[in-house]
Amino acid sequence: MDFLTANDNSGTYPGSFYAEGIEPLADCGPLEGAQSCDVCVVGGGFTGVSTALHLAQRGYDVRLLEAQRIGFGASGRNGGQVGQGQRVDQDALEQMVGTQRARALWKIATQSVDLVRELSQNPLVRADFHPGIAHTDHRPRYAPESQAYAEKLQADYDYDHIRYLTREEMREVVKSDAYYGGTLDTQSGHIHPLEFALGLARMAQDAGAHLHEMSRVTDIRRGDTVRLVTDQGEVQAKYLVLACNGYLGDLMPEVGRHVMPINNFIAATEPLSIEAQRDILADNIAVADSKFVVNYFRFSDDGRMLFGGTESYGYRFPRDIAAKVRVPMVEIFPQLRDARIDYAWGGTLAITMNRMPHFQRLAGNILSMSGFSGHGVAMGTLAGQMAAEAIAGQGERFDIMADVPTPRFPGGAMLRHPLLVLGMLWYGLRDRI
Repeated sequence: MDFLTANDNSGTYPGSFYAEGIEPLADCGPLEGAQSCDVCVVGGGFTGVSTALHLAQRGYDVRLLEAQRIGFGASGRNGGQVGQGQRVDQDALEQMVGTQRARALWKIATQSVDLVRELSQNPLVRADFHPGIAHTDHRPRYAPESQAYAEKLQADYDYDHIRYLTREEMREVVKSDAYYGGTLDTQSGHIHPLEFALGLARMAQDAGAHLHEMSRVTDIRRGDTVRLVTDQGEVQAKYLVLACNGYLGDLMPEVGRHVMPINNFIAATEPLSIEAQRDILADNIAVADSKFVVNYFRFSDDGRMLFGGTESYGYRFPRDIAAKVRVPMVEIFPQLRDARIDYAWGGTLAITMNRMPHFQRLAGNILSMSGFSGHGVAMGTLAGQMAAEAIAGQGERFDIMADVPTPRFPGGAMLRHPLLVLGMLWYGLRDRI
């Protein structure tokens, strides 16, 4: 089964709130004939268009190949949260790679949020960065951990943008009885993800990059020059950057062993009044809770509750996504019981075994970045900048990420999916106890 077409029509954005009313990109026709370039990028999400942008700004001749539309995948469908830190907390990273390397990973993560904020200010990017993310504890036992973690970031990482909130303080911020405390990070934020992806693409084009939609790569032949074949053309390039994430398929098996595609779902309510919004969130922040299968939510610029939650591990999306997402939304916010849902959609992301992104040098002239595990708005964007640096001979930040161990999924291609399903079902059960 092919994630590119399993749940979507070819060449068409999903029926999401994000895709409503967007202005399509110009000059993104399919690749035709025989072409050559310095660098070919495969994948038109945050990572791919950021790579094209930063390489073009350095003077490289770049061609980007996207099988569907720019921002078609997870980059144009996600919760829009621009989170601080890596996907794994610093405590766990210190155990995983040691304190010194964990500090380097923290610095990279802060740079990723700074980069999104900086890029959002470009007039070609029609997406505002809104500051603030609350991380909420859905069980009382997690509250002391949240307090200790906030204090650790303040003391050990000089990060004074985060503070612990008691249950009563959190109840003033997130108007729900479902949470027992948590943290508020004012340096993180949220953004319209599809508009951000399209804005990066416009910036890349403005810098001279060639972007090709509806150009699915069917074959890659390695060598000193990499040859990529599509249905209508081919490209010969000195360097190749793979930025496919959950849509990699069988294109590069040595990457696929480390990443697993899964589906996630979001619903958008009708626009709510200012009073109704303030009965849910006191401020225009984003929220993510402590469940393994995370619930995440925020308001759109026009006042819709965008609520993400639930996952599936097969290829097909459920028949009634709205009904599936409404269950956790109403559990957390009974005041939304009668709210109309205007949009509901699914998307495919990629996770790794340890939830850290998988950066890999497949050859001297082939780089891959994937497996952002739901933390890709910021890190995926910075990944493109780091890939451009690496190709230009400044690979320090890329190699810091590539040195983080991302274990293979056990069982190979045949068994990794059923084993993942069993593991996710276990963690889903743990969320409920």
